[in-house]
Amino acid sequence: MSNQDGHTHHHDHGHQDAHGHGDSRLARWRHQTGHLLKPHSHESADKIDSALESSAKGMRALWTSLVVLGVTAVAQAVVVVLSSSVALLGDTVHNAADALTALPLGVAFVLGRRAANRRFTYGYGRAEDLAGIVIVLTIAASAAFAAWTAIDRLLNPQEISYLPVVAAAAVIGFLGNEWVARYRIRVGRDIGSAALVADGLHARTDGFTSLAVLLGASGAAIGWQLADPIVGLAITAAILLVLRDACREVFRRIMDAVDPALVDAAEYALESLPGVRAVSELRLRWIGHRLRAEVAVVVDGELTVHEAHQVAVDAEHALLHAVPKLTAALVHADPAPVPGAPDPHLDLAHHGSQSPVGARSR
Repeated sequence: MSNQDGHTHHHDHGHQDAHGHGDSRLARWRHQTGHLLKPHSHESADKIDSALESSAKGMRALWTSLVVLGVTAVAQAVVVVLSSSVALLGDTVHNAADALTALPLGVAFVLGRRAANRRFTYGYGRAEDLAGIVIVLTIAASAAFAAWTAIDRLLNPQEISYLPVVAAAAVIGFLGNEWVARYRIRVGRDIGSAALVADGLHARTDGFTSLAVLLGASGAAIGWQLADPIVGLAITAAILLVLRDACREVFRRIMDAVDPALVDAAEYALESLPGVRAVSELRLRWIGHRLRAEVAVVVDGELTVHEAHQVAVDAEHALLHAVPKLTAALVHADPAPVPGAPDPHLDLAHHGSQSPVGARSR
């Protein structure tokens, strides 16, 4: 938290200073109501506990889905050995790869629990982005393997045995993947982990590829020998679609992309505050599955240092209430030009590059 002289401050304030919105009774009542509906704390220990809790949820989702997908893949692998189905082989490999993506994500969640230090001043949350890259590479490898096996079977046709068992294995694959997909997506959205959500979408597509295996077995049952490798190629195409979506998600996270709706919510919360005349800078970024904000607001140039500092404190509280998954906000208060005094905004070098959010007067 910064006041207008640019120095950073850490606050040990509870709820009593959270309601210092001047003499505006409406603003005070609104903030009190917000605390009742969505209480929060600015204590460092509470923020660490929240981060640990979200990481624990992610780890639980990972290991549970690893067991479910692992059992599914083993059951399918037994059927592959008995039946020689290349479509089921591709689905089995994809399920196994999906299960193994839990490992890099698990490492990322464990690293994310480590506290920030003098070298990694933002902590280790970015390990999730690295895990996302590993997931993308794993999906790409499974697509290449599925394509290779399907093309080989097209060139060298082979009869499939135990078709009812292949069909049963396909159904098992669908059920296992759909359960894992729902679980990963729900937990990923709850804790704000894009990598876990992407992994859940990956599992959902795996479920539909399992149903494609069922179609391949049905075609083979009526005498269409090429049905199995053709379905294997269709599975490859489905994997490539997942790869495209996963690449987009990981790229956006690495490039610090956020949902514009979050920026809108933050702007509205700041501009509604008494004492804030404009928002001159607003930046949001994901660090792991937690959001951080860096803000500059324009305040009355005749305010005292203490009064400007209080506006910054109120702005921090408003942001933490308004933006989901936000755990830290650095607020800088800039004085508006006073008539007859030099304009401190003529030199904008202290703000670095141009802000993505332009100043808008209230």
